[in-house]
Amino acid sequence: MRVRVPACWARRSLRLRLTAAAALMIAAALVGAACLLAVWLRMSLLSGLDQAALQQAQVIAANADSGSLPRIIPATGNGDTAVQVVGRGGGVRASSANLAGRPALFSFAPTSSGTPVAHSVRGLPLKGDGGWRAVGLAAGGGSDRATVYVAVPTAGVAHNLALLTVGLAISVPPAVALLTGVVWMLTGRALRPVEDLRAQTAEITAGDLGRRLDVPPADDALGRLARTLNDLLARLDDSARQQRGFVADAAHELRSPLSSLHTQLEVAVRHPASADWNARGPALVEESERLSRLVDNLLRLARLDARPRLRRRPVDLDEVVFREVRHARLRTPLVVDQRAVGAARVCGDGDALAGVVRNLLDNALRHAAGRIDVSLRVRDGQACLAVADDGPGIPAADRSRVFDRFTRLDSARARDTGGSGLGLAIVHDLVAAHHGRIRIEDNDPGARVVVCIPATDA
Repeated sequence: MRVRVPACWARRSLRLRLTAAAALMIAAALVGAACLLAVWLRMSLLSGLDQAALQQAQVIAANADSGSLPRIIPATGNGDTAVQVVGRGGGVRASSANLAGRPALFSFAPTSSGTPVAHSVRGLPLKGDGGWRAVGLAAGGGSDRATVYVAVPTAGVAHNLALLTVGLAISVPPAVALLTGVVWMLTGRALRPVEDLRAQTAEITAGDLGRRLDVPPADDALGRLARTLNDLLARLDDSARQQRGFVADAAHELRSPLSSLHTQLEVAVRHPASADWNARGPALVEESERLSRLVDNLLRLARLDARPRLRRRPVDLDEVVFREVRHARLRTPLVVDQRAVGAARVCGDGDALAGVVRNLLDNALRHAAGRIDVSLRVRDGQACLAVADDGPGIPAADRSRVFDRFTRLDSARARDTGGSGLGLAIVHDLVAAHHGRIRIEDNDPGARVVVCIPATDA
């Protein structure tokens, strides 16, 4: 059992999915931006600390070079800076007040250029348990060479990052919620025209295929969708019209032989004494054969409309032509000349190709005065079959119309010839299914029907 989901639910589900996806993308973007901001701020603050430590180390190194370096280096700023001047033997020559009397606490190599190479240091015997950023700078020369170490605390950096993290944690969720609400509104506005198209499409029924959807004025994806749906409706409308016309024409064609058979049988039943079956028999057989041919043609057209898969294989088209010509000669006293038939092989359905040749010959037999010429040759990779008769011919203005179903020209409208107006229509559809072409030419006198199908190598 299938459960139908209401259209509003389906639309809201789509809207929810789109909004949820957008919210996830927004949240990911904001979180990523927050992380990048935190990393950038930390690097910027640490770089500022490193530069300040190096500048102080340069001042102390200048004092050491001039010989005016005191034993206790006075504090600068907030007094949290740790300073030690270490000689070549590892002894402390000077230090800040907070490290007075302490042994050497730093051992890394000094910076040799103006760019600070800072080191993260922990465990200094000072108040607080945070980290430090320390730089070393060479001072003095010769036996008086020493290294100036300056360390600054990173507690302020950690404090600022904590404040930033709290601020982002407070501001990002409302921003995500606000942007999600905006996306929800915009998604609703974007889906409203789609819902309008869906509602209009739902109102169109099989009996109202002439209606069309309203095309939005903007030339965007939605406008192209509306135009595509209108084209689809137009094709469905044309197909429905052709089907209704086909059914009406088929019913009209079937009514004539059925009425004739019914009338003759009814007269024979009501007046059995006057019924001459020997005289009526051939007419009844002729009407039944005509009805049988019409039904066969209708079934063949129905199969072609269903687009069946042809059994494609190499077929010697000349053998098919010879076989159908032999059968045609048994049905007519006319001359059927096949001397111009040459070898030709195509890839296709043998039964369908036999139907093409048979219908072309039947059409020629109905209109020929005394002769039919059949030719077959391969030219430019095409196997061209031509069936020519010496009948009244087909006017140039009607040569495309004769391939329509149930089409009879004025000169061939008599029903007693057995024509139903379907033979050339069947030929046209079968040739098209084999990727071929069909055309009608003058034969002086008569008509010449030419069918060209792609040939294959022998």
